[in-house]
Amino acid sequence: MEIDPRGPRFSALITTVVLAVVLVTGSVWLLAAQALVFAAGAAFGLRYSPYGVLYRRLVRPRLGPPAELEPEAPPRFAQAVGLAFAVVGVAGYAAGLSWLGIAATAAALAAAFLNAVFGFCLGCEMYLLIRRIWPGRQVLVLADADKEVKA
Repeated sequence: MEIDPRGPRFSALITTVVLAVVLVTGSVWLLAAQALVFAAGAAFGLRYSPYGVLYRRLVRPRLGPPAELEPEAPPRFAQAVGLAFAVVGVAGYAAGLSWLGIAATAAALAAAFLNAVFGFCLGCEMYLLIRRIWPGRQVLVLADADKEVKA
């Protein structure tokens, strides 16, 4: 499945704001809510995540069509990575290990900020690297089309 690449950047912008507020307030509940957003994106796909629905209904109708589409798998993997960091952060805050909550939230914030501001999806790059080096099923990633072809 292919998606509008502007959607994940929009989601990353909202995520950046949410995670910055978590760092300022130390709110375990807000971080848990963000973890649920990550979980929805990873489990059901980006267009069905809460921020994806906002993008599809409120933002995309005001924009022209995307210049190109991108595969959904890398950003969906990035959502799973964000979920992992958010869960560690929630566990840290809940266990009274504020340093762990802060570190995990800050790492997720850095990744979201890179995507929101520069269009660099760290989780997507991790996905592509893992797919290149993972033994077993081989996948060829075409650089010019950014599409995966099973070999």
